[in-house]
Amino acid sequence: MSNPKGKSEMSFIDHLEALRWHLVKSVVVWLIAAIAIFINIDWIFDHIIYAPAHNDFVTYGFLCNLSHQLHLGEALCMPPINIQLQGNTISGPFMSAMSIAMVGGLIVAFPYLFWELWKFIKPALSPKELKYSRGSIFWVSLCFFMGAAFGYFLLAPFTFNFLANFTLGTTGAYKYMPTLDDYIDSLNNIILGCGLSFELPVLAYVLAKIGLISANFLRNYRKYAFVIILIVAAVITPSPDWTSQVIVAVPLLLLYEVSVLIAARVDKQNIKEEKQWS
Repeated sequence: MSNPKGKSEMSFIDHLEALRWHLVKSVVVWLIAAIAIFINIDWIFDHIIYAPAHNDFVTYGFLCNLSHQLHLGEALCMPPINIQLQGNTISGPFMSAMSIAMVGGLIVAFPYLFWELWKFIKPALSPKELKYSRGSIFWVSLCFFMGAAFGYFLLAPFTFNFLANFTLGTTGAYKYMPTLDDYIDSLNNIILGCGLSFELPVLAYVLAKIGLISANFLRNYRKYAFVIILIVAAVITPSPDWTSQVIVAVPLLLLYEVSVLIAARVDKQNIKEEKQWS
């Protein structure tokens, strides 16, 4: 990797030094975001973290109103939910607050963190690679935040509603009282998992660009991918009704189709470049 000015070749030590400063700046920004969240932790917990566990969460009302407008009856109206959290350790609330702050800081600072990563690898890219990677920070960040929003506003309510209303046995022997850290860990995993899964189009672009996949490959395995997506949607939805499953499955199916289109465009670019070189 050459240095940004292109004057000389960087040594291994120079690479480590550059990486160290990128990591230091990334950690500083992450900690600043985490501290800001920790300072406002009570408001964030009440209005953001615990919101999907309330009956008046925006998603529940929106889906129920949509169901009535589409003349589907109560198909999209989820059962009432009332999740009461418990703790069994003295340090539970503090550690949960730290977890919220750390993960929240990571989400808020994500564009800057990726920008620092981009600045580190940018000097190693050729002019052609730089041309194709234009706008990468915007698209990677947009996909991540769209996925995080999907996880928070759609997947988390469906998941919590399903689990909170799931019963085991008919005698009432089991009382559902999840712990605080279990709830927060589940929400964090859903948001981060969806944020990363929505990077599928970006991943498809990179893999197609280096020749590991193609549009034909994705088309050939489309039916298997669709089956897996539908199974996942059926598992996480609170009822066996097809409408609720479709609402969860559609965004994931669209992501796959977008990946196919991106791979097809990259294939055309690769063929065009090969003809120019031949």
